[in-house]
Amino acid sequence: MKKNKRVEHTANQTSGSVPEVGRIFHGSIVPAPDTDKYLDSVQLHRLEQTFRDWAEAASRPDVRASRRRILLIFLLIRYTGAKLSEVLRLQPLRDMDFEGQYVHFGRWRGNSGRLQRKVQLSEALCDEIQAIISHSSFARGPQDMLKVDPGFVRRKFYERAEACGIAKQLGAPEILRRSRAVELMQNNMPLPAVQMLLGHSTPNLTSAYVSFSEEDIQQATRFFMEKESSRKTSARNAFFGKIQAIRQGDIQARVDLLTTGGYCITTVITSDSLQRLGLKVGKLITAEVKAPWIILYKAAGGLKCSADNVLGGVVERITRGAVNTEYVVRISDGTEVCAIITSESGSRLGLGQGDEVLVAFNGYAVVLQSQ
Repeated sequence: MKKNKRVEHTANQTSGSVPEVGRIFHGSIVPAPDTDKYLDSVQLHRLEQTFRDWAEAASRPDVRASRRRILLIFLLIRYTGAKLSEVLRLQPLRDMDFEGQYVHFGRWRGNSGRLQRKVQLSEALCDEIQAIISHSSFARGPQDMLKVDPGFVRRKFYERAEACGIAKQLGAPEILRRSRAVELMQNNMPLPAVQMLLGHSTPNLTSAYVSFSEEDIQQATRFFMEKESSRKTSARNAFFGKIQAIRQGDIQARVDLLTTGGYCITTVITSDSLQRLGLKVGKLITAEVKAPWIILYKAAGGLKCSADNVLGGVVERITRGAVNTEYVVRISDGTEVCAIITSESGSRLGLGQGDEVLVAFNGYAVVLQSQ
């Protein structure tokens, strides 16, 4: 069995200068997932499509209803990262808030009417779940529709995995839960939001996260769920944070935001955009940067550059092409930053997997998305 690899990163929280190699400004130890123990986004999509095709292929209404029930269980685990036992205890009409786009997991706490945790859903997923549970084939009522033998559910998950060419054991509900966590982290959802979504009892709320409330983290989750569902942006890199300072000029304004990972991201926008977005100190915001706008440097002590934003990290993955090469760098809070540079430039840098590297981008390359 492979052991989880652990890597320590360095990061610079100030603009314009690069930290000396080995100097820790804001560091954390992030477990690197074992790629044999989770599904990537492409495999998850393929597995989901297999479930959908299987559910609709049944000719008899009773069989189709049974398969749709299994599809619903799969979708809830796939997009919420919940445990199988949590999903099978759900009563949809009681535990799902379709207007607020939440599903509530956990046992009722006495007479308080509160549950252990709530997980954000996308609007599209809410609509699909409503359509499934309101179907006339579920004559017993939605409150009983998820009362299914867990062994039966597991067998169907294994069958669907094998049907689309995935190893049987990777179709297990606990693997789907782990895969969802990895997928969200690779999509740059803040670590506290991922931990809260999974129901971890002790989220990693270090001093860098003090200014972010539970409501702020829930709002971050909503943004990432809707972004994932709609795919309306081509930007690979996203940083969620709270505006820390605004310096307004005659034509343009400088906006600094503090991310949940403790980084200060600087952007420069027009004064008109500042007003149109209604930006003010304390407002939650997402900063996006396209991969071709990221510049890579080899980590070296004393090196300085004019970029407004410089972050230290470690090369996680490299995808080489004839013209361009993609580098994925993991910074200290677990966020992945993707950079695309020419393959010729990549050869000159001579970077390899595991190398310390600096990612840099100017404030003009940052696009703000208001929450």
